[in-house]
Parts: sequence; C-alpha cells; structure tokens
Amino acid sequence: QVQLVETGGGLVQAGGSLRLSCAASGGDFSSFNMGWFRQAPGKEREFVAAIDWSGRRAFYATSVEGRFTISKDNAENTVNLQMNSLNPDDTAVYYCAAHRRPYGVATAREIDFGSWGQGTQVTVSP
Repeated sequence: QVQLVETGGGLVQAGGSLRLSCAASGGDFSSFNMGWFRQAPGKEREFVAAIDWSGRRAFYATSVEGRFTISKDNAENTVNLQMNSLNPDDTAVYYCAAHRRPYGVATAREIDFGSWGQGTQVTVSP
C-alpha cells in the first residue's frame, strides 16, 4: 500500500494561490491513478481532481475547473495541486489519495481510492 504525505496548506487571502504537494512512498507510484479530495467543516468529503497513472489525463470537479491544476511527477513520486483564484468556499482539509489498484481508468469515486494522506488545511480569508 502506498503511504502519502501532503504539504503546502496554509492561510491565504481570497484571490490568492497555494500549491499542495503529496509525497508517496512504499509502492509503485508510477502505476497508480491519484486524486485530491477536500472536506469543509460540517460537510462530507468531496472530489476535487484526479489524474491517471501516466500523468497525461486529468479531470476536475466543476467548482474548481479552470482554477486548479493537478500534476503527477512519476520520477519524484509526487502529485501536486496548484490552486489559483482561491475563494472562501475553497476552505477545507485537502486529502491526497491513491487508487486501490494500479493502472486502469482514473475516477472521482472515493470507493476506488485505497490509500489516503493525513490531510492539509487550506484556509481562504475574505
């Protein structure tokens, strides 16, 4: 199973940017589809973005499309989330996740992800 550690969260003003990183260890990172999810206070965890094992295909939640970019570096065993034009609705704990099984098609379904990081807090002030 892949171990995941997120970094890069913090406090930013509305309109600002943050870059989250997720370092993976303990598995063949290059074969896994990866994703980012988030959970705001009092809400259920929701899908943000996903990228396939090759790093060539990515897709996003409608709420972040055009503002967030997910990328995967198989040489460095990292997956990143560049977040631009942040607004207070983006405030949440952000989680990195790896699919349960290698290769296949990347999805947005939580049930397909078997390894999770501990999360990193992102707070966007008005």
